[in-house]
Amino acid sequence: MAATVKIYTTDWCGYCSAALRMLRSKGIEFEQIDVDGDVKMRRWLVEKTGRTTVPQIFIDGQPIGGFTDMRALDERGKLDPMLWPKAA
Repeated sequence: MAATVKIYTTDWCGYCSAALRMLRSKGIEFEQIDVDGDVKMRRWLVEKTGRTTVPQIFIDGQPIGGFTDMRALDERGKLDPMLWPKAA
C-alpha cells in the first residue's frame, strides 16, 4: 500500500512540474494543492515547513521538502521505502 502524498504547488513552478513527473513515474497517487495566490495556505506552509518555496511535499503527513530534497532521498535509496512502506 502506497503512502499518502500531498504536494503543494503553483502552476508556474518548474520544480513543481519536475516533482509531479517524478511522483507519476513512480506510480504514486498524490493530492496536488495549488497555493498560487492563497496567502493563508502559504502562511500555513511556512509555519509547518519553515520554507517559503514550492513545491512542498508531504509523505504520510511529514514534510520532506521540495523537489531537490525528494530527488536526494531517491538517489540515496530512501524515497521508495517512504512511498511504499508496506513493500519495504
